[in-house]
Amino acid sequence: MEPGLKLESTLWVGNKRHRVVLTGWKFNWTEVDKKNRDKKTISVSVAEIIGVEDGRVTILPHKSAEDTDKDFTGPLRPSRLLVFINPFGGKKQGKDIYQSLVAPLFELAGISCHAIVTEQANQARDHLLKKDLTGFDGVVCVGGDGMFSEVLHGVIGRTQQEVGLSENDPGVTLQPCPLHIGIIPAGSTDCVCYATVGVIDPITSALHIIIGDSQPLDVCSVHHANILVRYSVSLLGYGFYGDVLAESEKHRWMGPLRYDYAGTMVYLNNRSYAGIIQFLPADPLLSSPRDKTRCLSGCSVCSRSTERLFPHCLDSSSLYNSHLSQISSDSDGDWVSVEGKFRCVSLACMSCSCPRSPLGLSPSAHLADGTGDLILVWDSHPLAFLKYLYRQTSTQDRFDMPFVEVHRVKAVRFSVSSNEEEGTYKEVRTPSEVEAAAAAEEGVEDLSRSGSQQHLTEKPAGHPKATCTPLCGLCCRKAPHLSVWNCDGEILPFTDILCRIHGQLVRLYARGIEDAAAMHACKEEMVKRERQ
Repeated sequence: MEPGLKLESTLWVGNKRHRVVLTGWKFNWTEVDKKNRDKKTISVSVAEIIGVEDGRVTILPHKSAEDTDKDFTGPLRPSRLLVFINPFGGKKQGKDIYQSLVAPLFELAGISCHAIVTEQANQARDHLLKKDLTGFDGVVCVGGDGMFSEVLHGVIGRTQQEVGLSENDPGVTLQPCPLHIGIIPAGSTDCVCYATVGVIDPITSALHIIIGDSQPLDVCSVHHANILVRYSVSLLGYGFYGDVLAESEKHRWMGPLRYDYAGTMVYLNNRSYAGIIQFLPADPLLSSPRDKTRCLSGCSVCSRSTERLFPHCLDSSSLYNSHLSQISSDSDGDWVSVEGKFRCVSLACMSCSCPRSPLGLSPSAHLADGTGDLILVWDSHPLAFLKYLYRQTSTQDRFDMPFVEVHRVKAVRFSVSSNEEEGTYKEVRTPSEVEAAAAAEEGVEDLSRSGSQQHLTEKPAGHPKATCTPLCGLCCRKAPHLSVWNCDGEILPFTDILCRIHGQLVRLYARGIEDAAAMHACKEEMVKRERQ
């Protein structure tokens, strides 16, 4: 960076106005009184800044870069970035946000950027798959979750091409991606940024990129008939969340309000869908979706998962130097099968938090532990389901309701069920025994294929069949046989799918959510859990 090059502005810290100068790695500001006279000067390292929003700075209290275990200015600090800008997302301000707020900071930090303003869908993905990426340390997307998804698919696809792996094979262990991904929020939905940083602000995200923060992230691959359909990092939802997305697509002219309108209409339609869900449970001793921990900066659960997923690695940089096999595979463990009618079926690879739902769909989900949270909401009374939806916006426990189940899983299969009857669920030990169980129900006793004894039990489901109430009104119609899958805000063309979680497949320029009070509470919860 050139000597003397600096950025000046006026910011508020608390209720006091300051004249701020950004030089190198320091924020230097001088308090200014009502008569514009200088008072005392304060100097703070960039590493201590955790948020800049609406002209106000949030400082990490009683903490500096020297006091932490984390290296905020380590070898991952980028020097050359490839930037994709979506000029159409959100309020169509992506280009202005980058040029006025982000580009000057990158220039001050001495980061060289090659910016591309996209003109059509999937342009960023195609560029990453086909063009020469030599010399780039990372890829930055300026836009919302849709733009991030494009970059994600391009980065993962390019990596697997280079090592000769087939993305269509659901059993293959994908190669971790060497290119970091940065997110500058500028879209109508920025859930990935919120769940990994804790705030939706372009300057905060730019500072994380400049510093070189590195946050590993799990990715879920979605397959149909042994063909890769899509990757997901946040929410994969069938039933209510799929119907909301499908309904909102009919009213795009309404802008962001279409989601509120669609949610209301879908709720009043009072729909539920029959399905068969098979899942491979994760080790319950590692973590649980019902505990009170949260995935925050420096998460111990995710740190231990790095050693579990990549046992041969001596340091984080070696994750990308060789193709590694994860310590466990989908063939290990017993599969569980559940059949019935559901309001919604959701697979969350992260908390899915957003400004409207600060704790998210699954508050204890982790960003990088190699698992996802499978949430099953059985058919229930409309008012009970409304209570469940309301709890998504509050701090109340959303899993203590009798019609809600949650499981921490490594893989999930979903298929449509033609059985409309309620009252039982079936638990099957292995995928081969699932087929044997189906044959037994039809009166065909052919267990020779499984090579082991069939374990089939039937238990009362405890989920009474929902009935229509006056609440439904004229909007209550006969539910269609099928819903659609909502995959990170995109509709999937297939219903029967297989999902697999790939641990720490990509890395973001992020640090995780920093909340001092929540971190303290989580540490206490972890100590309590270990003692048990």
